[in-house]
Amino acid sequence: MIVRQIPVGTMANFVYLVVEEGSREAMVVDSGWETGPIVAAVKETRARVKFVVATHEHFDHMSTISELAAELEAKVVAHENSPVDCDMRVRDGDELKLGRKGVKVLHTPGHTEDSICLYDGREVFTGDTLFVGTIGKFDPERAEAIYTSLHEVILRLPPSTILYPGHDYGEVPFRTLKEERGSNPFLMTRDFRSFLSLFS
Repeated sequence: MIVRQIPVGTMANFVYLVVEEGSREAMVVDSGWETGPIVAAVKETRARVKFVVATHEHFDHMSTISELAAELEAKVVAHENSPVDCDMRVRDGDELKLGRKGVKVLHTPGHTEDSICLYDGREVFTGDTLFVGTIGKFDPERAEAIYTSLHEVILRLPPSTILYPGHDYGEVPFRTLKEERGSNPFLMTRDFRSFLSLFS
């Protein structure tokens, strides 16, 4: 897959254009703030966007998603529990087909109930579930959910998987899960109790 990491807006957001090389079929991950840089990247890569996927319901990730999908003649995709107005609802384990390749939906609740990550076999797009060096904010009652999403879902992916976060909050814009596991304190915890101790 070809991955374009596109900075947008005033909150250090990243939007992603993911293009399957052979077919040029593509998806966009999130669409907040502005559509111009995203459309420009689509034209530059000669991509045919099939899906615009909301990783979760927060405005900085989906405020322009319907506008972008209409311009690109694509379908808006969101989790089945999401309040995002969409054309297609997905659940954990579903695949979005781009050419001959599939992008797997991983339901990762915690930051929000509808949070999803997207895994293409080499990269994982984590929205606000996991950033470089830290994790997304969450309400106290969702602590166990985000711990499970991080340790039982994301960290079960191969260590060579490249982490692409929803915001540019880290010392680098992306890195491997192996590198992240060795440096992110929220991933270095051995159990839920030690995870909670980071917030006390």
